[in-house]
Amino acid sequence: MKGSSGGGSGAGGPLNWSQAPSRLRGESPQEPLDRFRFRRLVREAGRRLEEAGVSSPEHDARLLAEHVVGTPLVMCEGADGGQVAHYLSLIEQRAARVPLQHLTGVMWFRGLELECRPGVFIVRPETEVVAGAAIEAARHMSADGVAAPLVVDLCTGSGAIALAVAAEVPRSRVVAVEVADDAVDLARDNCERHAPGRVRLVQADAAAPTTLAELDGQVDVVVSNPPYVPDGALEDAETADHDPHRALFGGGGDGLALPTALVRRAVALLRPAGVLVMEHDAGQGAALRAAALGAGFTEAVTGQDLAGRDRYLRAVTERASRA
Repeated sequence: MKGSSGGGSGAGGPLNWSQAPSRLRGESPQEPLDRFRFRRLVREAGRRLEEAGVSSPEHDARLLAEHVVGTPLVMCEGADGGQVAHYLSLIEQRAARVPLQHLTGVMWFRGLELECRPGVFIVRPETEVVAGAAIEAARHMSADGVAAPLVVDLCTGSGAIALAVAAEVPRSRVVAVEVADDAVDLARDNCERHAPGRVRLVQADAAAPTTLAELDGQVDVVVSNPPYVPDGALEDAETADHDPHRALFGGGGDGLALPTALVRRAVALLRPAGVLVMEHDAGQGAALRAAALGAGFTEAVTGQDLAGRDRYLRAVTERASRA
C-alpha cells in the first residue's frame, strides 16, 4: 500500500499503516484527533484488517472504534491520544486474529448483549436459529395449556440459549447445565445481569444419567449446542486458537460421541411429546436422526440455518397413550 502526504486536515489518499499512528496523531502522543482524522484512521484500520485476512474488516474496524470512544462513529467528535493508542492496539490484536468479541468483551445473541471472556466458547449467529426452534416449541406448549414450560439447556456455555428462552418465553422455567468452571462463572454473571432468578444453573456433566435425574420424564423441551466438531475438521485458525477445545470437539472421529450421549440423556429427561433441539455439524444430520430414533424418539427431522445448511436435530418423544 502506497503512502501519501498526510496533512493535518486528514486530506489525501490512504496512509501506509506502519506510518499511520505518528502521521495521523502528530508529534505529540497526547494530541487528539478530530473527527475527520479519526475517521480516516478507522478507514485505514479497515484496510489493515483486510490485508490480515479478517473476513469483515470495515465492520470490525468501525466496531472497535465505537468500543473505544463509546459512541457511534457517525456521532463521534474525535478521540484523545489515549483512545487512539488503545484503538491502534486493538486493531493490531484483531489483525493477529484475536476474536472481536474478546477485544470488546461483548457478544450479541437474539438481541441480548452478553459478556464474553477468553476461555469460553463464543456463541455463533447460526445458533440463534437453534434457540429459535426451542423457543417455538416452548411457545407451542404454552399455547396448548402448559402453564410454565420446563426447558433444559445442556452444555449452556455462556448461558446464551438459556437466557434467550427466559427472555422470549416469559413463563418458562429454565435450567442450564455446564461443566467447565470458566463457562459456569460467565453464565452465572450473564444470568444475573439479564434474568436474575429466572435460570437455575447447574454445574455437572450434561450427559451423565445422574445429572438432573430428579427431572426425568418431566421436561418439556431440551435444547443443546454441544461440542460436535469432528476430529481434524476444524480449519479456522481463529476458532482453533481462541475457543476452548473442550467446547468444540464432540469426540470420536465423527464428532458424535457427546451428541449421541446427550440424545440418550434427553430422551430420559423429556416427558411424553417432549421436544429435543440440538445443534450439529452440516454433515451429521442423518447420523443424529438415526441416533434419536434408536434412543426412543418417535420423530426426528433435520432443520436448516439461514444459509440453508443442515444445522440442528428436532426430535419428539412418544405421545402419551390415551386410556
